[in-house]
Amino acid sequence: MKTALCCLAFMLLPAASVAFDTPQIDSFVTTVADRHDLDAGWVRDIVSAAQRKQSILDAISRPAEKAKPWHEYRRLFINERRISDGVAFWREHREILEQVAADCGVPAGVIVAILGIETHYGNRSGGYRVLDALATLAFAYPPRSEFFRSELEQFLLLTREHAIDPLQAQGSYAGAMGAPQFISSSYRRYAVDGSGDGRVDLWQDWRDVIGSVANYLHEFGWRRNEPVAEQVAAGEAEAAQFLGDKIELIHRAGDLRAADIPLRYAINDDMPVLMFELEQENGRERWVGYNNFYVITRYNRSTMYAMAVRDLSTEISMRVNTQ
Repeated sequence: MKTALCCLAFMLLPAASVAFDTPQIDSFVTTVADRHDLDAGWVRDIVSAAQRKQSILDAISRPAEKAKPWHEYRRLFINERRISDGVAFWREHREILEQVAADCGVPAGVIVAILGIETHYGNRSGGYRVLDALATLAFAYPPRSEFFRSELEQFLLLTREHAIDPLQAQGSYAGAMGAPQFISSSYRRYAVDGSGDGRVDLWQDWRDVIGSVANYLHEFGWRRNEPVAEQVAAGEAEAAQFLGDKIELIHRAGDLRAADIPLRYAINDDMPVLMFELEQENGRERWVGYNNFYVITRYNRSTMYAMAVRDLSTEISMRVNTQ
């Protein structure tokens, strides 16, 4: 007996003519329908309505974290407009921000900074249909097709569970949704009903949005009152043994101290750390990231992203606390 889907209030559009490989679509439809006991016709109608977008393929090939050095990337987010708008957002939503911060231990400034970087506090949540984004990347982008097929599957389940119109939901070129830009699997796993109205709406319900960002960081291991990162004085020779391409907490604070790299925070020697470099206009800086830095990179796997969250959070928090 296939799952009933009549509760979804939308009209399926005629199948679009798209440049997707038919056998891939057929395989996907059969697998998803069988795995979740869905009506195969429903799955096919939705997927067939997707349109291949070259602009999506172009966008995913040039993310800002890879295309720009740190000093240029930083200016995209740490500027007067984003700081002042963040202060205004904090003041407007102070009650829920402070409640969530007290409950989860995730500072209000970090939550605000993530929303500021992701969508400028909900003002730029994406102009692509999520269906088009996920289908394009699932069936026309071989480097990550497996991942995006999984996310397309998750999106179909998400629309069923939350009565979201799969043909209307808007998001980023990578299919991230709402003010916090959750991908489908994260939406299903980490989003919370902060307003208690029985729905999880990451587009318009700020209690859901704020609670979901905090829950995401909490679930990935955010530690209350611990530092995020600090710049260190480390020469090229001292730093070489700690630098790497992967974002991993594979070293210990004591290892750095033994290499004569001083740490400002009073942390014990067995605390896991990572070291990374940032390219400034006048040379490279070396930084140490702690557990909470690593947690931010689980939101976006980029050291520059995590540093932007740290810096924007610091600027907004200082202004809120001094005005």
